Amino acid sequence: MTFKEYQKESRKTAIYPDKDNNFIYPTLGLAGEVGEVVEKVKKLIRDRNNKVDDEFKAGLEKELGDVLWYIAQVCTEFGISMEETAKTNIEKLKSRHERNKLHGDSDNR
Repeated sequence: MTFKEYQKESRKTAIYPDKDNNFIYPTLGLAGEVGEVVEKVKKLIRDRNNKVDDEFKAGLEKELGDVLWYIAQVCTEFGISMEETAKTNIEKLKSRHERNKLHGDSDNR
């Protein structure tokens, strides 16, 4: 599945107030789901001594899927293509790598 296909299909399941005019709702949802990913990793360290097994991976995959869904909705609300966003990001990272500028703290390195 491409990002374009995912963005289109995921939109069919988007049900929230003022959809198509509400970037706040999916942005808040994205923050919440990222927090759930972080929480799973924290508990991996605290409760599982960093032991990654199939059960952990399955749970993490579900949370990452939720993150992906919210990214798709934020992109759609702003009229941004996930496909183009992914391509642009890879181009940026390749350029930084070629220039030995992967380290640092600025978007414009």
